[in-house]
Amino acid sequence: MTVSPLRWSRRGILGAGALLGLGHLRVLKAAPGLSSDNPEGESFAALPPKRAQRVIQIFLPGGMAHQESFDPKPLAPLAYRGDVRAIHTKIPGLQFSRHLERTAEIADRLTVIRSFTHGEAAHERGSHNILTGFRPSPAVVYPSLGSLIAHELGPRASLPPYVCIPNTPHLYAGTGYLPSSFAPFSLGSDPAKDNFKVRDLGLPDGVDGARFERRRGLLDTIDAGFRAGAGVDAVGAMGSFYQRAYELLASSAAVEAFRIQDEPDKVRDRYGRHAAGQRLCLARRLVESGVRWVTVTVGGWDHHQNISQRMREQLPPLDQAFAALILDLEERGLLDETLVLLASEFGRTPKLNPEGGRDHWPGVYSIVLAGGGVKRGLAHGRSDATASGPEEKAVGPQDLARTVLTMTGVDPEKTLMAGGNRPLKILKGGRLLKEILA
Repeated sequence: MTVSPLRWSRRGILGAGALLGLGHLRVLKAAPGLSSDNPEGESFAALPPKRAQRVIQIFLPGGMAHQESFDPKPLAPLAYRGDVRAIHTKIPGLQFSRHLERTAEIADRLTVIRSFTHGEAAHERGSHNILTGFRPSPAVVYPSLGSLIAHELGPRASLPPYVCIPNTPHLYAGTGYLPSSFAPFSLGSDPAKDNFKVRDLGLPDGVDGARFERRRGLLDTIDAGFRAGAGVDAVGAMGSFYQRAYELLASSAAVEAFRIQDEPDKVRDRYGRHAAGQRLCLARRLVESGVRWVTVTVGGWDHHQNISQRMREQLPPLDQAFAALILDLEERGLLDETLVLLASEFGRTPKLNPEGGRDHWPGVYSIVLAGGGVKRGLAHGRSDATASGPEEKAVGPQDLARTVLTMTGVDPEKTLMAGGNRPLKILKGGRLLKEILA
C-alpha cells in the first residue's frame, strides 16, 4: 500500500529535522593551495579526473568476520582460523573463504583491502566511521557520503540522487548537518518480496490527481506564510524536498527505474531469488537509470555464536549476488564508471570465543572495491598471521572516504558552513589511496 506524497514529504522532513537538525547551510570556497588535512600536499585540481559516475555501497551491518570471508588464515592455529576452508582466487597469492567461490572467480576485477583498521568497537561508532568517513563526535553528526554526493552533485533524470535499499540502514546514513532535502530515498519494502512495491511512487487509494493538486495548493499557501518570515531556513529545505517528490511522482521514467519486476527472469535468477540478489539487482537497475549513490544493506553479521554455521548460511547468497553484480555491470559497459564498495563497520576477533563465535574487532578487517577507476586484481595491504592487526599498508575510514569522494569528483577540501556560523570541511584528514587507482 502506498502512502500519500504529502505524508511522505512531511514525514521525511520532520523525521530528519528532529533527529539531525535543519540548520542553514552555506558553501565556502576552498582556499587555494594546500591544507594541513591533505598530508600528501596535493590540490584537488591537480588530481586525476573523476571516473566514478555512480556508486553502489554494499553495507554489511553487524561486523562481518574477515577470517571467514576475504582473509582466511589456513596456517593459523585452529582456535584462530576456525574451520572454514580457504580457496584460491584469480588474484595470485590471495585466498577467500570457500563460501565465496563465485567471488573468487571474478577477483581479477576487484581491489581487496585486507588492512582496513580503526579504533571503534561499538556498532554505532563503527557505522559512523564507515558511512561518513569521520570519527564520531559528541558535537556534530556528520553527513553520510551518500548525502554529500547528493548535496554536491544533485539529481539526474528526475531520480533521487541517493537511494537506500531496502531502508536507511542507520541514522549515520543520513544527512547529518546537511538540510533534510539531501536525505536518502528509502524504498520501505524489500525487492525480494513477491508483493514488492515502492512506497511514495504513486497516489494512495482514494486520492486522485485533482485531490492531490488541491492538497498541494493548500500546502503551498501555508508555506508561503512561513517563507515570508525572516530566518526560517528549514522552509527552504522543505520546499526543495517537496519539489523533488513532485518530480518523482510526475516522472514515468523514475517510476520505471524502480520496477524490478520488469527485469528478465534470467537476470533476476542470475543474482539469486533472495534478499541479497534482488537488492543488488535493483541497485544496478537504479544506477543504470541515473541514481548517483545507492546504499544496499545485506544481512546481519554480528556472529557472537556458531559463526561457522552462520557464515555457511549467509555467505553463499552474498557471493552469488556480488559476483553477478560485477559481471552484469561489466557486460553492460558500466563497471569502469560505477564504483562498487563492500564494507562492514568492523571485523571480528582473531580468536574464537567459547561459543564458537567471534566478537567485535576493529583492529583489522577487509573491504572490497571494484570499478569506478580502481585497479583490477589487486590485493592491497595485509593483516598479520592471526588477522589481529595490519602488517602492512594500513588503511582507515578517512583514507577510504577521501578516495571515494575524489573519484566521484567531489573536493574533500571544500568547506561548508553549517548552522549559519560553523565552518566544517567535507572531510578532515585521510590520504588519497593513489596506489589502488587505475
